[in-house]
Amino acid sequence: MNRFLSRATAEQLLQKILDLGLPAQYDYEKHRLLLLDAQGNEQVIFRLPLSTPPLRQLTLPTPGPVHYVVVLIQAGNCAMGYFEDGVSLNHKVFRSYMVRKKQGKSQIKYLKTKGKSRAGSRVRLGETEEFFENINGRLQEYFQQHEIHRIALSCSKTLLPFLFDAKVPTPFDKRDERIFKIPKHVHTPIYEVMMDANRFLNRGELIYEPAQQAFIHQLIPEQAEFLNEEETTDLAEDLQEE
Repeated sequence: MNRFLSRATAEQLLQKILDLGLPAQYDYEKHRLLLLDAQGNEQVIFRLPLSTPPLRQLTLPTPGPVHYVVVLIQAGNCAMGYFEDGVSLNHKVFRSYMVRKKQGKSQIKYLKTKGKSRAGSRVRLGETEEFFENINGRLQEYFQQHEIHRIALSCSKTLLPFLFDAKVPTPFDKRDERIFKIPKHVHTPIYEVMMDANRFLNRGELIYEPAQQAFIHQLIPEQAEFLNEEETTDLAEDLQEE
């Protein structure tokens, strides 16, 4: 079962878990708390809001805003932004001619089977290279202007080499521990999709089996409201658009 919590409810739940000293492990890569039974087996997964600072030694995190970037990439489309404490301060959308219209196949996949001799293929390849250079150029700006604590990324394995091998380099490498792979399918990246992803990232999420329902009720009163995946949380409007 999956249950979504508002950021405020999630942080109250986190404090209760830590106050009770429940057996748990913190997974920094996926920013989640694994609640364990007496035998050390996982019984509940609690994904924390991305705007909640990481835990250290299973104690309440040091208060302070989390600075992060959200980067959503699909063939020919990218939406990205810089956020502080869940609030968008800057965003950018990039589009590129990377898809062969008749076949609907990205130029990258086409090159693996047919080569790049045709003029149209060369144009698409050039736009592909520029597409990733533009993405990395904006990332360079974010990392130069701000301290970045997390990198929320959605990008297929096929496209990752083009991101990290572009002429304009990323300001982080593919093994950077700050990378947080967004655990959700992302539609074609546009501004609204990025903001939906941000709302998702700033919810808490409980994942558990029905047999654990009584345990969940001990932690969260029955009258507590769970969010549907489609529901949005109250976030401030963008302070800056570009």
